[in-house]
Amino acid sequence: MSLPAVAFNHGVASGDSLADRVILWTRVTPTDALPRTIDRVPVQVTVARDREMREVVAKFDASTGPDSDFCVKVDAVGLQPDTWYYYQFSVGSQRSSIGRTRTFPTSSAATERARFAVVSCSNYAFGLFSVYKAVSDHADLDFVLHLGDYVYEYGPGEYGDFPGREPLPPHEMIELADYRQRYAQYRTDPHLQAVHQQFPMICIWDDHESANDSYVGGAENHDEATEGDWAKRKAASIQAYHEWLPIREHPTDPERIWRNFAFGNLIDLFMMDTRLEGRDQQVSSPSDPARFSADRRLISEDQLGWLVAGLTDSSARWRMIGQQVMFAELNIARTVDVAKTLGLEDETEFNGQLAALNVDQWDGYVADREVILQTLADNGIDNTVIFTGDIHTSWANEVYADSGNLLENSLTTPLAAEFVTPSVTSPGLPDGVAELAELAVPVANPHMKYVELKTPGFMLVDVTLERTQAEFYYVRNITSEDDIGKIDPAKTKVVGVDDGNSSIYQDRALSEPRALRTAMFHPPVRTAVS
Repeated sequence: MSLPAVAFNHGVASGDSLADRVILWTRVTPTDALPRTIDRVPVQVTVARDREMREVVAKFDASTGPDSDFCVKVDAVGLQPDTWYYYQFSVGSQRSSIGRTRTFPTSSAATERARFAVVSCSNYAFGLFSVYKAVSDHADLDFVLHLGDYVYEYGPGEYGDFPGREPLPPHEMIELADYRQRYAQYRTDPHLQAVHQQFPMICIWDDHESANDSYVGGAENHDEATEGDWAKRKAASIQAYHEWLPIREHPTDPERIWRNFAFGNLIDLFMMDTRLEGRDQQVSSPSDPARFSADRRLISEDQLGWLVAGLTDSSARWRMIGQQVMFAELNIARTVDVAKTLGLEDETEFNGQLAALNVDQWDGYVADREVILQTLADNGIDNTVIFTGDIHTSWANEVYADSGNLLENSLTTPLAAEFVTPSVTSPGLPDGVAELAELAVPVANPHMKYVELKTPGFMLVDVTLERTQAEFYYVRNITSEDDIGKIDPAKTKVVGVDDGNSSIYQDRALSEPRALRTAMFHPPVRTAVS
């Protein structure tokens, strides 16, 4: 057959690494014909052990077309565990850039270290992806966790107005074509491409991949009277997500993205969906007693049972949970009282910010949280670390059975620790409010050991048999091309937990990069070869 001319404008990506396989992704863009006139495009992906692509270990054939927005996903099976690979897509003699990926160690393999980045909340219209550049510069990472809000649904000027980064299409995305175009725009960003090109990504969606504050039956930012049926919009958002992200899809249920990964005997990682598959609508305020109802669900019974069984059965050194919304309790009333003693004059903006967070988080769905806490307590499960995104701010929280019981908690150890990653670009609290809240929150909530509420950045997590350490790195700004990827070292913060103790430590030395930096072997970020 005659092959169309194509370009690989959106780079390459990999994700969902297992011990013997990894998802490989690209998108082919027809350049000499209208996409609707093309039926299928045959694509081949080559996997090799070297970046020159000479030590070929596998080739996989695939095809794509308009029905998948010309995206290509291949589950590259039959690979060796705990191994770095390079891969490249081709359509005839037309070739993509070269990507780098890895398989994970088998669950029984003795594994002493893992190193990964955690990111979330990357709004194209709010500024430059300086954080992604900073992540790609840490080239000895094993993988990247993306905890959601990979794209945002809003139209121009609705949530972000950085010059030259107006969202496409130029209106809120509602239809499948809208979601596809928005992903395509994001994936032209060179710094996001660099992250995908160098590391496998493990991702979950949050709300903005569909619409703000979404739940099973609707969303705050969806009006059925003017925007149509929610089920249709949700299905469109899910389809585009699966097309554009290197995620391994469930064979029968496209809405199921909760899944687990083993990184040797060091980590069992459980990736949850607290947004679309089981969530009841949010309550109206933190004072609504309905949030304590035993019938109120944040996740489905199936997902809750899966998580409880996984935590209980795990024999890894560390049990880690990747999820969207803050798990630890945030006592708003007490926080506002403390803020008043610190000189807060107008609590409207301050309290409104915190209350909006609270009802969307696990605080609005207390019964499900209690099941998880009871599971940890009853089974003596330690070394549990929760990673969270969503709220554009940084937190290090100790998780107790009852965070409000200050006296009892002073005499017990936490059940788990939670580290909340800052955003890539989306805004935190405004100046003035942020600084006051940073003082008030830990006083009113002593289990919240570190709070930073306004600066974009990411977490670098370094895991050993002895400890899990989370290092908060913040970029200088997201507005200057000259500062792309540059870290503000004065803001860097180290927190962590030791093996067998979920009490959070602070301000130890930064972890050392690997002695043999995989950066020595990673391919340069470059345009496709044709």
